[in-house]
Amino acid sequence: MSGAEFRIEDVVAGYGGRAVLHGVSVAVPAGGRLVVVGPNGSGKSTLMRVVAGLLRPSRGRVLWNGEDITTLDAPARARRGIGYVPQEANVFRNMTVLDNLRLGHEFTAARGGASFASRRDAVLDLFPEIVPKLGVPAGHLSGGQRQMVAMAAALMPAPAFLALDEPSAGLSPVNAGRLFEVIDRVAQAGVTLFMIEQNTRLGLRAADRGVVLVAGQVRADAPTAELLADGQLQRLYLGAH
Repeated sequence: MSGAEFRIEDVVAGYGGRAVLHGVSVAVPAGGRLVVVGPNGSGKSTLMRVVAGLLRPSRGRVLWNGEDITTLDAPARARRGIGYVPQEANVFRNMTVLDNLRLGHEFTAARGGASFASRRDAVLDLFPEIVPKLGVPAGHLSGGQRQMVAMAAALMPAPAFLALDEPSAGLSPVNAGRLFEVIDRVAQAGVTLFMIEQNTRLGLRAADRGVVLVAGQVRADAPTAELLADGQLQRLYLGAH
């Protein structure tokens, strides 16, 4: 899995003629880790829908490795190596973990024509926690384990880019920390990461660059170390997470 650049340029997007994003531009370099944080109602979910191909912007462009993919829907983006893990309904609960992985592989053929067995083995190397659960229905797992299964299934086609929507949502602090250890393994495998995260400190510590979104506009775009050290920014926009 090798990364590639993802860019959003001057995007305006919303619902029913009402704009939620107002000229948003962000970029994730190949192999980079970018997290978008901000208060509730800032437009984070709308931005994720634009990234995933679930919402077409009324203005601006979405570029993937130099190609304009603004008009492409989610399946077309998946075929180009863009993976997406939604916050909710991200596994088939009545199917076993192994069958969830199989479906992830079959939904979009693995890049390079890799077999299911080879992709399964490569992905499970990143997720050893779910190996003992392969025959268990995903609905019987803990929330953290289900998130791992969702990410593992999304990685089965060997995407170069993975978008994660609120990966720590609903998890205890301990399980959220474990999940982000897994996310670090995924990034080290060469996948470019784009995350929306409610736990600002956890998200910023897991990325190398952060974007602070407020009222549909980018208020800060900087290395995460700078954002974590900016006390005024934390107090104004990021809360006490």
